[in-house]
Amino acid sequence: MSPLTAITNVIKEVATPPPKRHKTMPGRVLVAIEQQENSSEILIKLIQITIFGLWGVLYLLSPKDEARSLMAGFEPVPWALASYLVLNIIGLAWALRRGLPNWAVYMNILIDISMLMVLIWSFHIQYNQPPSFYLKAPTAFYIFIFIALRALRFQARFVLAAGLVAVIGWMLLTAYVIFSDPANTMITRDYIVYLTSNSVLVGAEIDKIIAILFVTGIMAIAIARARKLLVQAVAESAAAQDLSRFFDRSVADQITGSDEKLISGQGIRRDAAIIFVDIRGFTGKAALMEPSAVVALLSEYQKKLVPIIQRHGGSIDKFMGDGIMASFGAVGPSKTYAADALRAVDNIVAETEKWTDHEMLHHIAGSKVNAAVAAGPVVFGVLGDENRLEYTTIGDAVNLSAKLEKCNKEVCSRVLTDQQTLATAKSQGYENRKKINGMSRFVESVGEQLELVVLYKMEPSTREAA
Repeated sequence: MSPLTAITNVIKEVATPPPKRHKTMPGRVLVAIEQQENSSEILIKLIQITIFGLWGVLYLLSPKDEARSLMAGFEPVPWALASYLVLNIIGLAWALRRGLPNWAVYMNILIDISMLMVLIWSFHIQYNQPPSFYLKAPTAFYIFIFIALRALRFQARFVLAAGLVAVIGWMLLTAYVIFSDPANTMITRDYIVYLTSNSVLVGAEIDKIIAILFVTGIMAIAIARARKLLVQAVAESAAAQDLSRFFDRSVADQITGSDEKLISGQGIRRDAAIIFVDIRGFTGKAALMEPSAVVALLSEYQKKLVPIIQRHGGSIDKFMGDGIMASFGAVGPSKTYAADALRAVDNIVAETEKWTDHEMLHHIAGSKVNAAVAAGPVVFGVLGDENRLEYTTIGDAVNLSAKLEKCNKEVCSRVLTDQQTLATAKSQGYENRKKINGMSRFVESVGEQLELVVLYKMEPSTREAA
């Protein structure tokens, strides 16, 4: 890309109004960007206040010859510093309270650069020197700091505005030196004379203006490109937050953290445990309830159980009406997947016992919430087509857990597992202090004889109701 093309692109970027440029962007993303810009403006104000505080300290410490001042009893530098400090404090309070609109930012830029130029201009009065004296003041280098500060907002137009105002300001200072005394313009073409006297070398001032323009242009190009990345990053961050609300956190991390594009058919085999949780008799109960009440009940039920599952290292695979499918050790490898799953079930049972007095959940308290756990090899991967993908877990353990949950009603239990899953959990450190019942039963839906374990029995009252 040629320099001319790059500059043209920056001008187009700056000239494009933000609403039009981001009209397809979600409102929450625009709000996030505005918040970021306002926090940057607050940071700018704090830095400016720090700079002028530093100037004030340096001014107090610097030697002065008040007898040489042209204005007896008046020192312009302290007044300029104090005025600018007050303006910045007002701007900081404004930014903290409401956030600065664009017009206020432009006005602030004009005030910033103008006050800096006035401060530089006042040096020749302060030290009783000809106007050309201030052109060599090192304070001029702060122009670049004020331009760089505008980069913190990640908007090239503010950088360009600061640079253009600085150029105009320096041109006015130079013109004042040249035309303030027509009889003696102080202009020289001798570089040594320029360095060793108060003479003015026009070429040197042009060099300063060119340097300001180039720094401004380079920073504007960099900021214009960086802003595109900022907008993209904020949009992706908002999307990731939304994604984590529709997917389990660990699954959302898999999606957003994938180094390669996700495609259907990707999968990995792991040993895992699967939990199915279900509300017994909920379909009939829901038919007698208002739709809003059904949704509210399910939402509260899920809010109570999901954190328990996640606390024990489980990942929510899917919600199926009143059913919850969760995996342990499928999304990421685990050495205690079966033990974690059974501990989660223990906590779920304990939690449901507390719902008898709950305003909403008393309808499904205690034995009405059933579960099943099965462990074994599973495949965790991506299924679907190009336009609709889904992370899910498949395998014998998934099927067995689903079948055992349905089998709870047949054997009058609340929580079922199989002997192999329990043995695996115990080898991983699981301890069950309750008396458990084992049975050998032909599970019709599975089609074979299984050694089942009743972890929790159904209460008689609930058994009769079922």
